Amino acid sequence: MTAGVTSPTAVQAVRRIADLPFLAEQAYGDAVAWRFKQHGEWREQTYAEVSELVLDLASGFVHAGLKAGERVCVLANTRPEWTAVELAVLAAGGIVVPIYPSSTAEEIAWVAGDSGASMVVAENEAQCVKVEVVRGELPELRTVFTIEPAGDRPTLAELQDIGRTSPLADELDSRRAAIKPEDPSLIIYTSGTTGPPKGCVLTNANWVALCRVAEEARIDAMTGTVYLFLPLAHVFAQIVMFGTMYRGGALAYYGGDMTAIVPELAEVKPTFLPSVPRIFEKIYTFVTAAVPPEQLAQAVAVGLEVRRRRAAGEPVPPEMAAAFEQVDAMFAKVRAVFGGRLVQALSGAAPISREVLRFFHAAGVPVLEGYGMTESTAVGTINTLDSFKLGSVGASGVAGLEMSVADDGELLMRGPHVFAGYWNNDEATAATIQDGWLHTGDLGEIDADGFVTITGRKKDIIITAGGKNIAPANVENVLRQSRWISHAVLFGDRKPYCVALLTLDADEIVPWATARGLPSDLESLVGHPDVRALVQEVVDEANSHFASVSQVKKFVLLSRDLSQEEGELTPTLKVKRGVVHRLHSALYEGLYE
Repeated sequence: MTAGVTSPTAVQAVRRIADLPFLAEQAYGDAVAWRFKQHGEWREQTYAEVSELVLDLASGFVHAGLKAGERVCVLANTRPEWTAVELAVLAAGGIVVPIYPSSTAEEIAWVAGDSGASMVVAENEAQCVKVEVVRGELPELRTVFTIEPAGDRPTLAELQDIGRTSPLADELDSRRAAIKPEDPSLIIYTSGTTGPPKGCVLTNANWVALCRVAEEARIDAMTGTVYLFLPLAHVFAQIVMFGTMYRGGALAYYGGDMTAIVPELAEVKPTFLPSVPRIFEKIYTFVTAAVPPEQLAQAVAVGLEVRRRRAAGEPVPPEMAAAFEQVDAMFAKVRAVFGGRLVQALSGAAPISREVLRFFHAAGVPVLEGYGMTESTAVGTINTLDSFKLGSVGASGVAGLEMSVADDGELLMRGPHVFAGYWNNDEATAATIQDGWLHTGDLGEIDADGFVTITGRKKDIIITAGGKNIAPANVENVLRQSRWISHAVLFGDRKPYCVALLTLDADEIVPWATARGLPSDLESLVGHPDVRALVQEVVDEANSHFASVSQVKKFVLLSRDLSQEEGELTPTLKVKRGVVHRLHSALYEGLYE
């Protein structure tokens, strides 16, 4: 499609996030806003078409009885309809409450009930059934709409038709004009590694601040094509969605199949890729599996130095250029995996190994870390192409975002990105926001240049029987660098030494075992002496990076990977440490016998 009006100044006038799709239409007109797969083909919608769709749906919601300030839950996978519903609810003066599609009926009842939602937009029959199971526990819920046809239930398409034939432009204008910066726009329930989820109230002002960050941080890759597979129920995906619209980029929604992400990257050829670390780690393992460690280290060192020199405008010696040309054949394959046009990737939601970051930078695929939490509208610090330090999560200061360190090492944040508090939970709000500072629960350090390094979670710190404090994430990250290890969870609180629960990466260990005539099922492999010896080498190598007190003295292999279904992982694949410790306590305790 041809580009339409390109007047970013129009969208820079945004004062409430509900106005964003309409200001984006003025700014970007016929430029592509969304790309999505339909019947196996990639389709496109322009900013003008998205604006019209949002108006129709917003009118439909008002006709269906949605009042200003009412909450609407969205229970669906990441897809363009998810965004359309969100923008429409906001345009109608409502508040959006995301729910993870992997949620159980009980979890849905908690989020919809605690938020007092009057409507739910569910993806399909299966999601509707989960809502119906707990419908009796939700007295304020009036209507359930579906995105995909599901029996005789009212659909999103019908809602859109009603809004198209009976538009309520004046009513919508009036509702949006009445929205104040401090008014809630989204209530995002934290997936929670412990305890029931709490609803984080994110205001219009929070999201406008986020848009300013996207602009001031000069994430220009977002003006191209952004590939989105992250769950829109998570705040990370939300900032990508809003930020891309603000910057005028094309948001390409994944086709719904997580196993097709890599093929789709080759099709979409994104310029910007937001992701959780696991995707980068899997690609790293796949590409480097057959490369000897010394050769890989040399290739990375050459790649980093050549790219540093080129960025600084320094000459590259002929012998170094020749060496780089040889290793760049491998790096070209890496760039091709991402579609060949990637300018920047952003890793968030969990820690990522510095070695993985070094490799991708050497390959010409800059993977940069950022840091934030739901309570800070997913932003706090950020590395940019112009200013980054590998191993750090970036610097604060962009768009008025402040960062400090408390006396006990806890990171504190302050600024326009900090949330309004927890929905219906003043006690938790008072404990989290003190004297204007958001207490993150993360431990970290800030260097002389303002770059922040995360050293652990306050609640995760292991205190051994000898009184030593250990941040388990540091050891776990090194263990997970191995191609054979999928997850690692340390244990050792009030114990004489640390032990670990490890899971095997089936994609790597099964082919290795088959080639050696070993069994091909994980249950048999975890007890096989050859596999135990292989993993022991991994543990020994990881231990070499740490003092004795932090080393893993014993380990146990689980016969399956950790999963969301068992409650061990959040939807963004964070480990629920407490759940893992509880479910597998017998295995841990057995290591001390």
